[in-house]
Amino acid sequence: METIRNYLESMFANLPNTPEVMCAKNELLSMMEDKFTELISEGKPQNEAVGIVISEFGNLEELAESLGIESVVGGAEISERRLLTNEEARNYIYDAAQSRMLIGLGVMLIIFSPIFPIILNDIGAALLFIDVSVGVGLIVWANIRMSQWKFLDNTLCCIDYSTAEYVYTAKKNNMMSKALMLTIGIMFCIVSVVPVIIFEGLFSAKDYYYVIVGPAMLFVIVGIGVLLIIASGAKDSAYAKLLSLNGTGTVAGNYEAVRATKEPYTDKKKAAEVMSVYWRTVTCIYIIWSFISFDWHITWIIWPLAAVFNGIMKSLFNTKW
Repeated sequence: METIRNYLESMFANLPNTPEVMCAKNELLSMMEDKFTELISEGKPQNEAVGIVISEFGNLEELAESLGIESVVGGAEISERRLLTNEEARNYIYDAAQSRMLIGLGVMLIIFSPIFPIILNDIGAALLFIDVSVGVGLIVWANIRMSQWKFLDNTLCCIDYSTAEYVYTAKKNNMMSKALMLTIGIMFCIVSVVPVIIFEGLFSAKDYYYVIVGPAMLFVIVGIGVLLIIASGAKDSAYAKLLSLNGTGTVAGNYEAVRATKEPYTDKKKAAEVMSVYWRTVTCIYIIWSFISFDWHITWIIWPLAAVFNGIMKSLFNTKW
């Protein structure tokens, strides 16, 4: 029966989500179930019974008149969407997760970069640029890796009922690990200043631990925290993307798995409006703070902290600004 249900959902997927269409779908499902039960009672094997039911009820154009949806099926406004197979959906989730991890590693390396000038005076600057170049390279590689999936943004696509159920189940199973990684990542970012505070209380201002080890540990802890924050939403962003493919006005756009994952649009819109000027605001604060205080050796800390907050917002809203 699951095969019959999936086939029925694919038949109605791109039809408008109206009471008439839903009534017709339920009526056809009842007819298919009755026929399947009848064939099984006659001793037909299950696979053969499924094949007979699909061959008899599988052409919606032939059944449209009897179901009362002839005008809908024959209409020209039904949008054709590229069907994303279950295998393609799995591959997209895998690639998205791997790319998100590469981006996280790249950002972590960039945050690590100031450690080298702090620890190694002579070659620290050279290692800083090498570290940044590797980090940027990982981010570029991640974007190139995802270029094969650009059609999801440029082409009308959809997923069938079974794929939507699979993605929704995977999304629910991933919630705990996402929450754990996000929580630990935020905790790392918060406690990153603890070594500096401890060494400030234990050692003098010129001591090795206060001047070098404390700041270096700060960047290490922040970098790991940011990596965890970015990685926490690796799969979740892919799930959200796949479940948003189906047209909202179609039957496929109102699968239970799709409806259950829809987020309030207003919150995301407000966040997008705020974050659209985020980096400009950070830059203004940095310049004003630096020129007023002339503490250039301190004010740079605003950049890693701003990157942490930006990563948290992206993970919370599963989007990019």
